[in-house]
Amino acid sequence: MEKFEYYIKEIHPSDFFNSEIDIIKNLKKKFKGLKFISKGDKLIIEGQSDEIIKVCVILDNLIYFIKKDENINESNIIEILNGNGDKLLQSENGRVILYGVNKKKIKAHTLNQIKLVESFERNDMVFAIGPAGTGKTYTGIAIAVKALKSKIVKRIILTRPAVEAGENLGFLPGDLKDKLDPYMQPLYDALKEMIPVEKLEDYIKRGIIEIAPLAYMRGRTLDNAFVILDEGQNTTHNQMKMFLTRMGKSAKFMITGDPGQIDLPRSAISGLKEANIILQNIEGIDIVYLDDKDVIRHKVVKKIIEAYKKTEHAN
Repeated sequence: MEKFEYYIKEIHPSDFFNSEIDIIKNLKKKFKGLKFISKGDKLIIEGQSDEIIKVCVILDNLIYFIKKDENINESNIIEILNGNGDKLLQSENGRVILYGVNKKKIKAHTLNQIKLVESFERNDMVFAIGPAGTGKTYTGIAIAVKALKSKIVKRIILTRPAVEAGENLGFLPGDLKDKLDPYMQPLYDALKEMIPVEKLEDYIKRGIIEIAPLAYMRGRTLDNAFVILDEGQNTTHNQMKMFLTRMGKSAKFMITGDPGQIDLPRSAISGLKEANIILQNIEGIDIVYLDDKDVIRHKVVKKIIEAYKKTEHAN
């Protein structure tokens, strides 16, 4: 059993704890295994961590729609509770973030991806938490490339723990780039859709785009940069604290991760899970939750995620 404090932000708590629409009553009906306690500007949730993450996605969506629509009603709330928030969006085709290679439209396709884009308009540090395939990293890189093109930042830095629980690359053949490429390939793949290959290679050569293991962030101050830490669930307490405190002037930081895919030793606490709890109510930091409704890979991926969830619950 875990206890989690979810803070009501961006709207007045009285709009959330509105007796006419009674969000808490509907949450209790939907999540019978969780305990909800309202206290001031926060909602205390007790129960299993995976269920708490599901509730956080729903709470984020509810707040989004309350903020956008003053006339939200119980029918809307039930739709959102059932994971159908996307149906309430006015635009069904997503939101264009930028135009990539061959003028390809790079979009935020789902409600939670759109919230990621909007969150960076108001905050300098954003956590994107959710399972594989939900577009966390891809959307984040698109936002970063847009910021670079718009001259909001002067460079992009992409980093991730290089191997499961550590960063010991010495056993791999080749130079540093050769060692890193297998771990950083998803980041290169996303960039190649947004920046022509020749220009991308030039940016990398000139240090305008840097892709490096997390250990290389130590001791640096990252100014005028859009910095993305990918696979944040595989950072330790010390690694996450080290990374977050690298933030310099005019910087944007994004941290992505999937709490369900932690490869650390059992005795280690995930830096992502810890940060998700202790950084909840800090001005300038936002946490956006995504779930399997945001998966935009092959339709079979959603079914795979759901099947694994059922097996994990049974075990």
